[in-house]
Amino acid sequence: MQRGAFRCYRRRVLRILPLGGLGEVGMNCLAIEADGEVLVVDCGVTFDDRHFGVDVIHPDFQSLEDFEGKIRGVVITHGHEDHIGALPYFLKRFDVPVYAPKYALGVIRERLDEHEILSHARLHETTPRSRFSLGGFEVEPIRVTHSIVDATALAIGTRHGKILHTGDFKFDESLTDPADAFDVARIEELAHDGLDLLMSDSTNVDSAGSSGSEALVAATLAPLVEKARGAVVTSLFASNVHRLRLLGRIAQRTKRRVVILGRSMAMHIKVARSLGYLDWPEDLIFPVERVRELPREKILAIATGSQAEPQSALARISRNEHRDFVLAEGDTVLLSSRVIPGNEPEVSAVIDALLQLGVAVVDAHAEPGIHVSGHASREEQRRMIDLAQPKAFLPLHGTFRHLQRHADLARQAGVPSVAVISNGTEGLYARGTLEKGHRFDSGRVAISHGDPIAASVLHERALLAEHGVVSVTLAVDRNYLPVGELRVELRGAVEGPEHPWLAAELGRAVRGLVASMYGSRDAASVGEKTRQAVRRVFAKNFGIKPEVLVALVRSAPAEPATGYGPGARPR
Repeated sequence: MQRGAFRCYRRRVLRILPLGGLGEVGMNCLAIEADGEVLVVDCGVTFDDRHFGVDVIHPDFQSLEDFEGKIRGVVITHGHEDHIGALPYFLKRFDVPVYAPKYALGVIRERLDEHEILSHARLHETTPRSRFSLGGFEVEPIRVTHSIVDATALAIGTRHGKILHTGDFKFDESLTDPADAFDVARIEELAHDGLDLLMSDSTNVDSAGSSGSEALVAATLAPLVEKARGAVVTSLFASNVHRLRLLGRIAQRTKRRVVILGRSMAMHIKVARSLGYLDWPEDLIFPVERVRELPREKILAIATGSQAEPQSALARISRNEHRDFVLAEGDTVLLSSRVIPGNEPEVSAVIDALLQLGVAVVDAHAEPGIHVSGHASREEQRRMIDLAQPKAFLPLHGTFRHLQRHADLARQAGVPSVAVISNGTEGLYARGTLEKGHRFDSGRVAISHGDPIAASVLHERALLAEHGVVSVTLAVDRNYLPVGELRVELRGAVEGPEHPWLAAELGRAVRGLVASMYGSRDAASVGEKTRQAVRRVFAKNFGIKPEVLVALVRSAPAEPATGYGPGARPR
């Protein structure tokens, strides 16, 4: 980080420091610095679709160490994992209070308990329209609509002006519970008083019109369950309590019992029921371990796995690997969710597997109303800009293309000052003008089983996955000249038995390259030449350059052998 570069700004400029979520979808985390104090908004994770043993990825918090003792707290907009999932890792480094809406706080407690830090955390519940102060920041949550209950925007007052951070939002007037209603009136009041900077969700900027209503989902799901003759499995995002509430009512109306499939689904239902968000009667839920006792037509299962995660309930069911639940011909699977970009092949494979079981599968292609997005489309994003009437605009949450398109929308709406920044680039606001500032240290930290994985290890895993590994054992004499045959073992490169000539060609290449060496030979230089020779042979014959592990065995005098290459050990 350019550590002295910002000192001149601190007394007269509001700084926006995106650690995640700008230039990508997910891992949302934003720091706001004013007069040397810092407020962190959201602290989320993302996931690695390469499956290299990575559980989650969270922002690199190193840049915030400059503000040790000056971070006033973390304020959470809502309880999705891409907004709260990194809190356990953040709180292990920074002992600061966390403020969150009631439902998000319930999920946060579960996450912190898993990491055994709940007893040390300072957690505070926020209430819409109730202001609180964190150092020089005055924060007011404002109710918005999203695909989770208790979603809020944040009005943040500073000496340099007032910010409105929308969080994730949409406009949906069909929600019948007043507690879920978007507080449009409060945003109009803020706009009347004057808003300096609007920071707004860009996720669905490519979608024209509006995002659609949960009333449409209700009108679509209910008849699908009613006409189903066998068991019904509905897969959706576990945090969508609005839809869980709907499915409970459908189960009661159709005289089915709810069967919960998946640990994440069970956790969200537990939290939602404990906080009063699900008014399900006690006997509505049927234990999954006893599901074989129920007639098929009495089952309405709710499952994780809408994105075909390999160990999710729906994926295991599609492979007939679930311990308790089996689908049969005549059953129905309802996919009440969107496919996150990049997950299409995996979701398609799960659908194919379900169809091969004789199961009817209904998704948004067959029934568009089976799911609506929780994120505002272009028409709703424009409505937010028109409501807020800000002096300046900063797009949040999305790839750089999403951010650029949302910025263009703000310019079309007449916002005087618009800027686009991404992770690791600061935004500077002063007296009505928003500008792009300096770069600062940012990055991603991969986590496996609770511990970070070094970038070098992930790089090696990627190389191994792409081209495989070749293990070579080479006997050498006291002058490090090869003697005898080369021993070769292949893993994930090519099939050895199909290429009986390979060992002989590798031996010739290694002996030739080692013999051509000038000057004295030693273990390190001969090992490196052997590695180069092996990679050249594979590149010439197969077009790949695998990772090569070399072990040298000296014939005389007896000395410990040395290994070369990632993961090699002496023999």
